[in-house]
Amino acid sequence: MCGRFAMALRPSQVRQMLQDDDMPVNDAPADDGDGAPRQSYNFAPGYHGVVYRADVPDRGAGAGTSTAHTRGDASADQGTATTTPNQDQHQEEEETQTQNDDNNNPQTHYKLQSMKWGLVPFWTKRNPDYPSLLKTINCRDDSLASPGGLWASMKARKRCVVVAQGFYEWLKTGPKEKVPHYVKRKDGKLMCFAGLWDCVCYDDEDDADAEGAGDRRGVGVAKKKKNYTFTVITTDSNKQLQFLHDRMPVILDPGSEALWRWLDPGRSEWSKDLQAVLRPFAGELEVYPVSKEVGKVGNNSPSFVIPVASRENKGNIANFFAKGGAAAAAAGKKEGGGVVKGEVEVKKEPAGSSQGGGETEMKTVEEVEKTADDGGMGTPRKGIKREADSSPIKGEPPAKRGGLFAKSASPVKGRPLARGKISATTNTARSPAKAKAKADGSQKITKFFGNSA
Repeated sequence: MCGRFAMALRPSQVRQMLQDDDMPVNDAPADDGDGAPRQSYNFAPGYHGVVYRADVPDRGAGAGTSTAHTRGDASADQGTATTTPNQDQHQEEEETQTQNDDNNNPQTHYKLQSMKWGLVPFWTKRNPDYPSLLKTINCRDDSLASPGGLWASMKARKRCVVVAQGFYEWLKTGPKEKVPHYVKRKDGKLMCFAGLWDCVCYDDEDDADAEGAGDRRGVGVAKKKKNYTFTVITTDSNKQLQFLHDRMPVILDPGSEALWRWLDPGRSEWSKDLQAVLRPFAGELEVYPVSKEVGKVGNNSPSFVIPVASRENKGNIANFFAKGGAAAAAAGKKEGGGVVKGEVEVKKEPAGSSQGGGETEMKTVEEVEKTADDGGMGTPRKGIKREADSSPIKGEPPAKRGGLFAKSASPVKGRPLARGKISATTNTARSPAKAKAKADGSQKITKFFGNSA
């Protein structure tokens, strides 16, 4: 199925790309303003997209089609014909026999038109709600092979091509896990989905400024707003997309014979030739995972069509951590098809000299690391454990590392350091100077003169 696609190009850009593929465009909507189609990398049902079709009346191809194209008469689209039903039938049969599927036929004009995704049949009385609209965003090709049904009137007279840059499909990887994938043409051309269109005027929607809706009912008395809608036809997936989903849109090559056969307004009856157009795409496609943010309707970003693993995807955290490895690889030199380790320039100091002026030489990064000075800090190399400090006394085990208030080991075996008690009000600890004086018999000079007195 096709439930989301990308179409972020302006109508003028689409027009130019189609014309480059020999697809004439006689009319197109404006890029901006009222009636302009929506431009989005996350195109969802209910949005107005770009549709390419033959310039036929709103009732579709058939009676009066060729005349309207030749004259360009707007009245032909207003349902003001005065011929009888028998005359219409005879005229339709005659035109069907004389028209062919040559796309260079000057009587056939083609145009781009803005239409809403989610087909609403012309006989609908009221504007359907969103859940109902979702039921007609796609049309199965096998449903068109049977006579009658919902699509009977559209498949014969109202065929179109839905223009897109690519479409999304979700791969089920678990009970509640789905990974979005983006699918586009490998040659970079636009995707032309086979589709159907229709025009409806709701009974409960009146607009005095809208165009007439008499072309549907044979009278021109009602003034109501026209609503153009479309659906995308799907078929079985080709071998390239079978891992992703069992259905895919019918993709037609721009300017191909199959595309002109599908759009030919002279074919106003469903036939095997038209059914044969609806087959899996035989060309090459590109398929890759994209951001899961595309799963939420309303999100729109150019990153949605960029592969998750691409370096262009700045939102991928894997690319953030890969920057270091890429910088290291860029620092190396390619030699003989392989990558050699980078080199740095090292200054050689003359023997016995502490000043500059020596020559330079090239050394590898690994050689510099082995001989590099750590500034006296003793920083161990990465991957090598620091060896334990040696004991102050030969043969003794090294001192254990304790906390902030751990007792210090005595330099003399078996004698812990003496620590006096500290009072909060008096300092009874003897200073080093007093201790020295007592040891060598010296006294303060004031005490000497005091004794002599």
